[in-house]
Amino acid sequence: MSKRTTTRKKGGPGTRSGKPAKTAGAPEPELTEYRRKRDFTRTAEPEGGGSRARHRPQFVIQKHAARNLHYDLRLEQDGVMKSWAVPKGPSVDPSVKRLAVQVEDHPIEYNEFEGIIPQDEYGGGTVMLWDRGTYSYGGTDPDPQEGLRRGYEKGDFKFILNGKRLKGSWALVRMRNDRPGKPQWLLIKQKDEYAAPGSDVAAEHQTSVATGRTMEEISG
Repeated sequence: MSKRTTTRKKGGPGTRSGKPAKTAGAPEPELTEYRRKRDFTRTAEPEGGGSRARHRPQFVIQKHAARNLHYDLRLEQDGVMKSWAVPKGPSVDPSVKRLAVQVEDHPIEYNEFEGIIPQDEYGGGTVMLWDRGTYSYGGTDPDPQEGLRRGYEKGDFKFILNGKRLKGSWALVRMRNDRPGKPQWLLIKQKDEYAAPGSDVAAEHQTSVATGRTMEEISG
């Protein structure tokens, strides 16, 4: 059995031999914690540091069978992917509020990662690209980019997903917590035409949007 499997071709972005060149203005400080936790001679996860110009920011949700199965929500902002671990996965039922624990920023190149992180590495386990696409501002600020930044900083982050599986209006609301540790948020589906009360979207979709594989097929 292969030690690592990814959807990228050998020598492509995220491999030791084919990483994009780092450029001036690359988000180095934001990725310090991400890089500190990983040994890139062992894991196929991308080190990051390349720059890309996009008209609309990207999002990705990765199903991650680490020590505990969870889903990682990542939203592009200011050159990195702001990231949250969602233990039970997203829900399209507006009455269901999902815990979302904020983790370190990830590089934009992580949006293409699907495969196996070695078990003795941070986050060791199988990673599936469960959903991905673009997103936009969902609030009322006349400047969408500033609206996204202010919403994130305020802890009332409204956005609209345009993915293969998740669409429509969502909100991340930061919870008050005086205890030390990672910030905790609530991921909430807003009421719109894409809301589906009583639905379990995480259970309904068990394959990768990139390769059509199950978690078992990726790990095998």
